Amino acid sequence: MDSWRAYRDFRFLWVANFFANTAQWLQLLSIGWLVRDLTDSFASSGLLVVTAGGMTTLPTLVVGPWAGVLGDRVDRRKLVMAVQAFMTMAAIVFAFVVHSGHVEWWHAYIYVFISGICWSISLTVRQTLVANTVPREALVNAYASNTLTITGTRMVGPFVGGILITTIGFTWNFAIEAGLYSATVLAFFPMRTPYLQTRPEDSVGSPLANFMEGLRYVRKQERVIWNLLVVGLIPNVLLHPVWFVLPVFTVEVLHRSADTGGILLAVTGFGGLLSALTIASVGFGYNRGLICLAAILLASTTVVLFAFSHWLFLAMILIGLMSLAQATFRTSSSTLIQSLVPDHLRSRITSLHLYSQGFVFMSSLAVGLLVDLTTVVIALSVVGGAGILLGAISYLALPGLRAAR
Repeated sequence: MDSWRAYRDFRFLWVANFFANTAQWLQLLSIGWLVRDLTDSFASSGLLVVTAGGMTTLPTLVVGPWAGVLGDRVDRRKLVMAVQAFMTMAAIVFAFVVHSGHVEWWHAYIYVFISGICWSISLTVRQTLVANTVPREALVNAYASNTLTITGTRMVGPFVGGILITTIGFTWNFAIEAGLYSATVLAFFPMRTPYLQTRPEDSVGSPLANFMEGLRYVRKQERVIWNLLVVGLIPNVLLHPVWFVLPVFTVEVLHRSADTGGILLAVTGFGGLLSALTIASVGFGYNRGLICLAAILLASTTVVLFAFSHWLFLAMILIGLMSLAQATFRTSSSTLIQSLVPDHLRSRITSLHLYSQGFVFMSSLAVGLLVDLTTVVIALSVVGGAGILLGAISYLALPGLRAAR
C-alpha cells in the first residue's frame, strides 16, 4: 500500500473506487438472484439469469470507445461524479419498484442496461485516473492497490447481500447500492489530479478523429497492446459468464440457497485479493506478457475442475483460484498497457482495453442456452475447455507477447 500512504489524491480515488465497486458487486449478486426468483417456473430460467448479469457489459460495445474519447476531452473527475450521481437516482427508483411488489424480470434487464451504460463510462475513467494521481514510478503499485477495491469489495458486497436476500428480501440491497454510489461522489469532491499531463495541441480534433487516433496507436505503434486486447477475449469474455452461472450452480449442483451463492462470489474476491496483494508487494518477477498467458491457462483449467465440484469447500477453493488467475491477468495487462501509453491517449486506450467486455452479453447468452439445453456442469466444462485450447494457441502464436515486460 505504498502508493496509498504516499499520495493523498490516490487515497481519495481508492476510497471512491471501493464504494463504486462494492455497489457493482452487490448489484451483480442481487440481480442474478432476483431474476432467478422471478423466473423460477420458466423453462428458460437459466438463460435469463445468466444474461441478466451479462447485460451490464452490453452497452460497452457502443458507449465504451466514446467514453474513452470523452475522458480525454473533459475533466475526468467531474465526469465520474456526474455519472455516479445519476446512478444514485436510478438505484433509488429501482429499489422502490422492487419494494412495490410489482417488479418483473424485464424491469431488472432495463435497470442493468442503464447501469451498464454508466458503468462503461465510469470504469474507463476511474482506471485512467490512477495514472493521474501517482507518478510513473508508482504506477505498478498503485494499479495493484487499486485492484484491491475490485477484489476486496467482491468479498464484502456479495457476502452481505446474500445474507440480506435470505433474511429481509431484495429491496435493501438496491437501497444500499444507491448509498454507495452517493458515497463515491462525496469521495471525489476533495480529490485532485496533480499528474495529469497537458494535451498536445496537434491531438485536438473532432471526437471521431480522436477515436481514430487511439485506434491507429494500438494497431501500428504498440502491437503488444493489440495482442493483449486479443488474448483478453479469453478471460474477459469467454470465462466471465462463469460468475453469472453461480446462482444456477449453487442450486442445481450444491443444492444451496442465496446465502451460499453470496459466499461463493465473495470467495472470488478473496482469490483476487491474494493476487493484488502479491503484485502490490513484490511486483512482477517475470515478464508481464508471459504472466498474462499463464494466468489464462490457470483460470481455464480451474473452471473445468469447478464444474465437477459437488463439495462446497472444494468449489470455494477452485472458484477462488479462477478469480486469482483472472485478477492476475487484468492487473498484469493493465499495468503493461498504462506504462506504454502517453497520458493524452490514456482514456481511449483504456476504453479499447475494456471493449472486449462488451461481448460478455453474447457469451452469456451462449452459456445460458447451453445450461438450459444440457446441464450447468456440461456448460462450465465446455467454457473451461475452450479457454485451455485458445490459451495454448495464444501462447504458441504470440511470441512478442510472451516476451513483453
